[in-house]
Amino acid sequence: MLYKRFGRTELQMPVFSCGGMRYQYKWQDIPQGQIPRENQENLEATIKRAVEIGINHIETARGYGTSEIQLGRILPTLKRENLIVQTKISPQADAKKFRKTFEESLRNLQLDYVDLLGLHGINNTELLNDSIRPGGCLDVARKLQDAGKVRFIGFSTHGPTDIILEAINTNQFDYVNLHWYYINQNNWAAIEAATRHDMGVFIISPSDKGGKLYSPPPKLARLCEPLSPMVFNDLFCLSHPEVHTLSLGAARPTDFDEHLKTLELLDNAGEILPPILARLEEEAIATLGFDWVKTWNVGLPKHEDTPKSVNIPIILWLRNLALAYDMVDYAQMRYNLLGHGNHWFPGSKAEGVEKLDLRQCLKQSPHAEKIPHLLKEAHQILASAEVKRLSQS
Repeated sequence: MLYKRFGRTELQMPVFSCGGMRYQYKWQDIPQGQIPRENQENLEATIKRAVEIGINHIETARGYGTSEIQLGRILPTLKRENLIVQTKISPQADAKKFRKTFEESLRNLQLDYVDLLGLHGINNTELLNDSIRPGGCLDVARKLQDAGKVRFIGFSTHGPTDIILEAINTNQFDYVNLHWYYINQNNWAAIEAATRHDMGVFIISPSDKGGKLYSPPPKLARLCEPLSPMVFNDLFCLSHPEVHTLSLGAARPTDFDEHLKTLELLDNAGEILPPILARLEEEAIATLGFDWVKTWNVGLPKHEDTPKSVNIPIILWLRNLALAYDMVDYAQMRYNLLGHGNHWFPGSKAEGVEKLDLRQCLKQSPHAEKIPHLLKEAHQILASAEVKRLSQS
């Protein structure tokens, strides 16, 4: 395993982390006695495999259902000083509830402290304010740190880049969990800001939210040769020294295997990546047109500024992926979450977009005239059964 200094925490972080949202039994809390033995055995085998290959960072959250309580059966049996344990608690208007929830997490994990506590989901101004205002959740986290129950404090986010930058620029956090991978590089400015503040940078869900890369379409697989799309994306992310670790949401012990192929390629990333990157761009241009590929996102409005909160940037982005790389399954999964993802994936679909007057909100776009038609086309391609977030299922 390769390790990187995790910003000012000075922790030696493995470049792959064991994310804890896919091996648990349920997304809802249930008594430990109701967890099937085979599920618990699979979780424990997954953790043991992670530690065996050098992935000593175990990441979970109070919002991940039975994940914490199941980890509490295995983590106390391992050498505590060798582990980096992270849990995450959602910000709340009532900071006392935040503390109570953290204490529940610690009891579930059966640990005396966690190495990393993340404020989970600073996705909008309200949640940021609940976190950083005097007497808010960050102040509670600092008291937990003073009491020896937390070593370092960070935050996770699915929010827009401007909110992430605002949180980073408080200089109150030691690390950040955020989305950034080949198909979605919007948050690069936030990564640069985190680097300036010497924060640890943790990439959320590079294989799932990064494109369902465990089941890629044949076209994408062909474009990424000689690598698999999953290894390509891992190598792309880790070739940037500002990125410290990628979360692998392992559901079983074998889920680490493909990712491990990346490690032997890192020293040669500068030779391996350029031909693949060139092919991907060339295919996008051949399919969508040069001008569109280079300027499609210029001047697009936020969903809050669009009639019916239609999330135009997300919809056009998903259309691009579906057409250029045949990533229809991924684009449908994400598209049909619109309207059901609340602040984790905000905005609505393009259903009935032909009835909306988008002229005002698109006045800064060089593609204003054709975007309404493209939104209608995207809805026709991507609309299917409604999708809920995993935690809602």
